[in-house]
Amino acid sequence: MANDKTRDLDGMLVALVGGSGFFGTHLAQELLARGARVRVCSRHPERAFRLKTLGGLGQTQFVAIDVTKPNTVAKALTGVDAVVNLVGAFTGDLDSLQGKGVGRVAEAATAVGAKAFVHVSALGADASSDVPYARTKAEGEAAVLAAFPSATVVRPSILFGEDDNFLNMFGGLVKLPVLPVFGPDAKLQPVFVDDAAEAVGNALADPLAHGGKTYELAGPEVVTMGELNRRIAKAAGRSPVWLDLPDAVSGAFAAMTGWLPGAPMSTDQWKLLKAGNFATGTLPGIDSLGVSARPLGLFLDRWMTQFRKFGRFGVKAKSA
Repeated sequence: MANDKTRDLDGMLVALVGGSGFFGTHLAQELLARGARVRVCSRHPERAFRLKTLGGLGQTQFVAIDVTKPNTVAKALTGVDAVVNLVGAFTGDLDSLQGKGVGRVAEAATAVGAKAFVHVSALGADASSDVPYARTKAEGEAAVLAAFPSATVVRPSILFGEDDNFLNMFGGLVKLPVLPVFGPDAKLQPVFVDDAAEAVGNALADPLAHGGKTYELAGPEVVTMGELNRRIAKAAGRSPVWLDLPDAVSGAFAAMTGWLPGAPMSTDQWKLLKAGNFATGTLPGIDSLGVSARPLGLFLDRWMTQFRKFGRFGVKAKSA
């Protein structure tokens, strides 16, 4: 996160559209630390109310918005200097949300004279994909650049952090005596959420240098799903019996159960996992936005303490 002495966004009013989620709340803290005024725009802005105490008086606003309703978008962006679009979903009307919806946000940003726009897409965005998530992510990028040609597009990998739903989900699962692993050979390149937030902040601070470009935001190491599970288990002091499932079994399981409420994996999610989630290297990376990404290993032992048997009390203190 930016040092408090860094005030390169001082006074700038930044709208975070879809900003009440995991990435949005971390990004808000990054921007507040750099002096920006932040307007969190979301269908459920109350989910980000904890940010109220993290900024100065009047530094944070909360506005209800629905990107499928243009009138709410126009009102939410009134008077802003910059916009970050974070709207995304895996289910629902993805064409309206991630495709046409983000295009409306970019059009509204242009109409109010915003000086910078950052669109948060995803690694794996592919207009030719048969997975709606990947296809609409690519369509959203095109819609944004058509309406706001100087926008910066960032494609983050899986975001991890102490309060995420990724590491914490696996931290809970490794307590099981036997644990199946879907796509054990699938390659991932997760990126620390605060590093991704700093990258977006840097793009906002210098839109002339970064506008019109697309960046891949990935961490410094590529790991397989199998390796990741085992690293999490080791950090949590757990030793489940591993069942590395063949792709055919994983695909069949997703097809048979993915439609059920609460299913661990849908067919589309399986396709995305099998394809992997790592930087292609064909686009500039997070380092080109001035960020040295930190590895997962820097944090894992500390964060997984809560999943150890007896927590900190189960670890013997080292003798002097």
